[in-house]
Amino acid sequence: MRIISGKNKGKKLKEFKGDKIRPTSDRAKESLFNILGNKVLGCNFLDLCAGTGSIGLESFSRGANSVTFVDISKESLSLVKENANSIGLSETFVLSSANNFLSSTDKKFDVIFFDPPYDFSEIKSILEIVKNRSLLKENGVFIYEHKADKQSLIVEGLKLLDTRKYGIAVFDFYGDNL
Repeated sequence: MRIISGKNKGKKLKEFKGDKIRPTSDRAKESLFNILGNKVLGCNFLDLCAGTGSIGLESFSRGANSVTFVDISKESLSLVKENANSIGLSETFVLSSANNFLSSTDKKFDVIFFDPPYDFSEIKSILEIVKNRSLLKENGVFIYEHKADKQSLIVEGLKLLDTRKYGIAVFDFYGDNL
């Protein structure tokens, strides 16, 4: 696992042994950031269920202004901090569930990337919190990575803009526009 592009291009990141954490593949990550394009430049990025921090670190390398990393696992957050420190990034690291963080944060984000375990079943409540609390800035985007056998959800007041499949992973893009 590595940073694909930007000022930290090629930097290898530490990852977990085994299959407890399922990082987004380099191919899917590259496609994701190609879709986001310049939306990342200067943005406030939320890496929700950060795992190794790979997506948030990629966004920083590509010009994000700030990155907030959230994970419920102390082990994951420790690895995220280690990976962030390896590129000189000292950002916000929050030990919390996605629901609790989104319900209590005062921040608004340009990009929220949410990659929970594939057996996660509360996506509707996550999308409703994001919508009801207006956690996306104007023209912001919420990206939900899930397994291909799950249906994309429709939540009133939040547009499903696009869906892209990469192997067993699917990205759903919600917001005003891409």
